[in-house]
Amino acid sequence: MNYDRLWNLPSWFLPTVAMVVLLLLWEAVVDAFSIPLFVIPAPSDILHASIHSGGRIPFHTFITLYETIAGFAVATVIGIGLGIVIVSSRLLRDMFFPLLVIAQSVPKVAIAPVLLITLGYGELPKIIIVFLVCFFPIVVSTAAGLESAPKEVLDLARSMSATTFDAFRKVRFPSAMPQIFVGLKVAVILAVIGAIIGEFVGSDRGLGYLILISMSQAETPLAFGAIAVLAILSILLFYGVELLERILVPWAQD
Repeated sequence: MNYDRLWNLPSWFLPTVAMVVLLLLWEAVVDAFSIPLFVIPAPSDILHASIHSGGRIPFHTFITLYETIAGFAVATVIGIGLGIVIVSSRLLRDMFFPLLVIAQSVPKVAIAPVLLITLGYGELPKIIIVFLVCFFPIVVSTAAGLESAPKEVLDLARSMSATTFDAFRKVRFPSAMPQIFVGLKVAVILAVIGAIIGEFVGSDRGLGYLILISMSQAETPLAFGAIAVLAILSILLFYGVELLERILVPWAQD
């Protein structure tokens, strides 16, 4: 067997095959042991419940997606900006970085009820929770990337009378972009988790709300369907950020 040809397959092929095999095994185990539907539904039951959800899954998916993207976008803008500020001044770094660590150490599940009581049960508290969850890795990755700029290149830029802004724009920020996108890819996964935390604590819409309601009404296949949609949503967002990285940072690709 020519294994070299196997490694030339598209990157998505082997994971897709593994997923199909796992789903078939899941279906077979549920059928073989006659596991009740309300305990662990088969993939076919989950698919049927998702398709015939009466539009509930698309509606709640849109709400969760909106909360996730909105919170992630705000965290990206503020996180990259604060990362730049921290690197530009040692005084500001010493002042704010410990506060960021303290803020990150506070469990977001503990903050969520306070935000819900203060701001109500709309989308705004969930967006804030998403922001708080994914803000820290963006700041850290931005600061680490900016500080890792090659000193030789910076010295060369200064010797050629480049201003601080020019050195930042042409050296520091471009060299930091791969590290920034590492933080963004971590943060976008956490963003989905943050949205679900907010919806679990208190909400009347969103996939987190749909999971809670479905389980309370013994609609286990629908709850599993919502979980599957969450997984797909996370994967799409992750690879969306990776695609953006390939477009904006082509020099960092293999």
